[in-house]
Parts: sequence; structure tokens; C-alpha cells
Amino acid sequence: MSAEVFVKRGSGHGPDFFRHEAAGLAWLAAAPGGPRVVTVKGVDDDEITLEKIPAGRATADAALRFGRSLAAMHDAGAAAWGAPAEGWAGRCFIGNRPQDCRPTASWGEFYAEQRVRPFVRIAVDLGVVGGADLAVVERACDRVAAGELDDPDDAPARIHGDLWTGNVLWTRADAADVEGGGGVEAVLIDPAAHGGHRETDLAMLALFGAPHLEHILRGYDEAHPLREGWRERVPLHQLHPLATHSAGHGAGYAVALADAARRVLAL
Repeated sequence: MSAEVFVKRGSGHGPDFFRHEAAGLAWLAAAPGGPRVVTVKGVDDDEITLEKIPAGRATADAALRFGRSLAAMHDAGAAAWGAPAEGWAGRCFIGNRPQDCRPTASWGEFYAEQRVRPFVRIAVDLGVVGGADLAVVERACDRVAAGELDDPDDAPARIHGDLWTGNVLWTRADAADVEGGGGVEAVLIDPAAHGGHRETDLAMLALFGAPHLEHILRGYDEAHPLREGWRERVPLHQLHPLATHSAGHGAGYAVALADAARRVLAL
């Protein structure tokens, strides 16, 4: 591996795995005014080759710019709730786990049935979620799936889908690439890109502690004002990552999942 590239190989999920990642990166990169997205140098059935991103440190100004560009990426939209990256018809993944991307007419139905419940079932089979906690999660999913928390003014956004802080790299930027000249910029990697809710990406940034989060949110809100009550809805949009982590990382996340579900029922 040269100093200029980063190679990932050997997923165990077959030829769709890395090609899905490449399709998602290309779709996000095509959004006008969106954040920088890591460049794919090559992809085949067994590996993906990406540009190597030199490590940098986030700054408040860079976070503000990232928030604005993230709003622009979301505004580029998607064909439907749950739609995969444009042109992609294969299997979809989040991290190393398969997940569905079947377009639906309702965000709530898509989110509950394709993002939360499949991973809750895995957590149940592992013995991580059960009893009263499972009951409250199921009630929350029922409410979401019924569309009670949908808003008719919301439209499918072009979201990253796995936007925890580890999938946002910070690096030095060329002066020509950053307003005001020079500095630091965010680079997106490892998406689970699909047509989703813009608040989902923001909630995942909050869940795992993105640096200068309030500056990211301020920049975002300047570019695309967030709908009233968005802070109260953060637990709703954290159900998916908490469910996926409950299915793979243990009981601590299951406790947080049940707590988030209770807060959803209080909305």
C-alpha cells in the first residue's frame, strides 16, 4: 500500500460490500455544495482503494463550514425514503452488517421496519434486550411505523446514514478549497448512504460526541433551518444506531436504547 492510498479488503460479504461503499461515496460527493468525500481510487469484488486522508484537528470554523455543507448534501435529496444511492441495486450495509434499503412512502415505516426492528431482533436473539425494555422499544417502533412522528413537510434527504464522529475525518485543506483561505476541512468516509431524515445524521453526530458539535449544528441551521422541536427528537433518531450497537456491542447500548424509546413515547 502506497503512502497516498488506503486499501480495505476481505469483507466476507461478497462482491456487493465494497461496491456499495463506492456507490454511496459517489452519490454523496455528487451533492452540490456538500462536504468533501473521500475519493475512490478503485473498487472491485474484493477490495476498495481510497485516497489516504492525512490526520488533522477539528476547529470551530471548520465545524461551522462542515455544518453548512452537510445541510447542502442533505438538500440534494433522494428518490424516496429508504432509497439506496442512485444507480445502486445490490445489497446494502452499515459497517459490517447488512441492512435493507427498500423505498417506502412513509419515513416512519421505513425507519422502524428497516432500521430499528431488524437490529432489535438480533439483540433479542443474543439475549441483550428483553422483558420490559423490549416492550417499550416495540411500543416506540409501533408509534414510529404508524407515522405519528412524520411531518408532511419533510422530504427524503441525501444522508450519510452512519455519521458517527469516526466517519468524519479532519484534515488540512488547500487555501483554494476553503472559504477564507487554508485551514481545516471535514472529509466523509464509510457511508451507509440512503434517502433518510436529515435529523438522523445530526443525531448520530451527537451520540458519539463529534468535536465542536454546537458549531456544526449552528452552521447547519444557518444553511437549512431545522424544524422546531428537533432537539427533543434526537432520541428518536438515535434508535437506529443504539439498536445496531445493542446487536453487536452489548447490554450497555441496550439500556440506552430502552431509555431512548421511553423518550420517544413521551414526544
